[in-house]
Parts: sequence; structure tokens; C-alpha cells
Amino acid sequence: MSANALYTDLSGYYDLMCADIDYHAQSQAIHRLQQLFGNGGMTHLDLACGTGPHVRHFIDLGYQSSGLDINQPMLDIAALRCPEALFSVQDMNNFSTAEPLDLITCFLYSIHYNNSIETLKACIASVHSALKTGGVFCFNSVDKYKIDNALFAKHSVEHQGAAFTFNSGWHYCGQGDQQMLKVSIEKVNAHSSHTWNDEHPMVACSFTQLLELLLPYFDVHVLEHDYKKIIPWDNNSGNAIFACIKL
Repeated sequence: MSANALYTDLSGYYDLMCADIDYHAQSQAIHRLQQLFGNGGMTHLDLACGTGPHVRHFIDLGYQSSGLDINQPMLDIAALRCPEALFSVQDMNNFSTAEPLDLITCFLYSIHYNNSIETLKACIASVHSALKTGGVFCFNSVDKYKIDNALFAKHSVEHQGAAFTFNSGWHYCGQGDQQMLKVSIEKVNAHSSHTWNDEHPMVACSFTQLLELLLPYFDVHVLEHDYKKIIPWDNNSGNAIFACIKL
């Protein structure tokens, strides 16, 4: 396998990479924010939905849920997981919906897949256009000035006779509006060992910058990155959940 073959199609590895994520807790938390801040509606779109685990939970919560992603193989898996949902291949910085929605989500820091401030602006404008008045946009983000380049998240999982180890971490050079998501995957079985490394360019912004982009469109609540409690952001931590209500 070539060094880049793994990333030609991540769909077969995506759920393994995210095996330690509590999708249920995350979905329940945003459902509570929708109940607290939203308009009471139950139409939902998940941006950068991947293989659809969050969409599955929102359907089970009673939402009319849908998802978009730029990766068709991911959406093929999502459609099997959520046959009730509508999925579309679209870029989150320029998407459209047939009808205005009550809730739009973007989990797992995927808002940073907008690789520049300009595309992030376009994403925010697209979300605003797709929401009903009083609709809610929820996502999580990392402040570029709080990134510790030495920190990596790591987990391991057994799958089909092989041991997989996943490492990922942010890297910010200290200036500019781009940061890197560094990812490595190690696969070990009885006969061989393979390691793949990749870097994904992503938009970098401070929470101050992010608020400047959001406030013309939304009433914004910045919350601690805690999916078990609704706590206002302490103005210090580098990770936060943003709950944005369309004006």
C-alpha cells in the first residue's frame, strides 16, 4: 500500500478512528441546547457528517435529520446507517437546502475544514441562509492561540485480526490563518506492520476572530467544551462549543 492510499478513501477507517467518541452524549447535549435556545422545531442538518453516527442519534431523538459531506464513500456508509435520512455531496462553505431548517450541527471540530477565513465566512453565510429565524447552529472549535503543538490524542482498537493505533493533534505555527491537523495510523497484524502519516490544512482563528464573524448573523453563546453540563465558557480554555441563534 502506498503512503497516500489510506487517505484516498477514509470511509473504511473513519469509524475505527472515532471509536472512542461518545456520539450519544454529544447529540444529547446539542439536543438540550436546541431545546434551550431554539425555536422548538425538529428539522436538522449535520455538516461534514462523515458516516452518519450523529445523524443516527438525532433521528432516534425524533428529528427529521439529514447530512452533507464532500466524500461520497462516507455518505454511502451513512445511508446504510440511516436509511431514513437524506444525504448529499456538498461542501459546507457553499451548500443549499430545499427548505429552511431548525438546527444545523458541525461536530468533531469539522468547522476547521474550511481552510481559510474566506471559506469560513462563506460557510457561516450558508448556514445563516439555511436556518429558519430562531434556528440554531452548534459546533465546536479550538482557539489557535491555545493550541499546544506537543499534545496528541491517541487510542487503539482491534479490528479484523489487526491492531490499529490512531494519533491526532493540532499544530499551529504561531501566525496566519491556517493550522494543521496531523494524523498517524499504525496497523499491526501477525504478518506485517504499516504506518501512515498525513497532515490536513485547516482554518485557524481565535475565538475573538470567530465571534467577529458570527455576530453579524447570530446571537452567540460560547460554552465550555463539556457535553454533560451546560456551562458558560470561562474565557480561558482553548476548546469551546458555540451555540448560535439566527437573528
